[in-house]
Amino acid sequence: MIASGTARERGLAVDETEFREFFASQYGRLCWLGFLLTGDRAEAEELAQDALVRLWWRWLVRRPDDPARYVRRVLVNRRRSLLRRAAVEARALAWTRLEPAPPPGDEDAMVLWGAVQALPVRQRAVLVLRFHEDLTEAEVARLLGLPLGTVKSLGHRALTRLRERLGSTDLDHAGHRPKEAR
Repeated sequence: MIASGTARERGLAVDETEFREFFASQYGRLCWLGFLLTGDRAEAEELAQDALVRLWWRWLVRRPDDPARYVRRVLVNRRRSLLRRAAVEARALAWTRLEPAPPPGDEDAMVLWGAVQALPVRQRAVLVLRFHEDLTEAEVARLLGLPLGTVKSLGHRALTRLRERLGSTDLDHAGHRPKEAR
């Protein structure tokens, strides 16, 4: 049976004044934490609001012993959950897209394209954004929502795999063979 009425009518002890004070004292900090995690002010505010709403529902049942710690954990876990969901959606989107082929007649491009397609999705994304779109590592990190170090290591691993797959250690930084080696 679903209980109806307010929390007070159901016999739950809720101190709304205490929650309002907590909200006022923590909202700015939570927005800042969200901004540090996302780099986006609007997304940070969404995370902070979502975390506080989830805290409110918890508060209705039983006030957490350390509400500040609880709400921070909720915010971080929510961010992680959203990142996982975005990764799943990106993989699903990648599976449904038609893969463009390189221009016919360019054998080197076809071999390189085959090797790039064999890379894991994140490594391929880093290489395409870095070298095809000519973005900096920091821009790629921001765009993919990854730490800069992760972007660097994914790029390094991708180039290493391309070198192994193509059987050449003389690829330039973009994965192309120098003109003299062709």
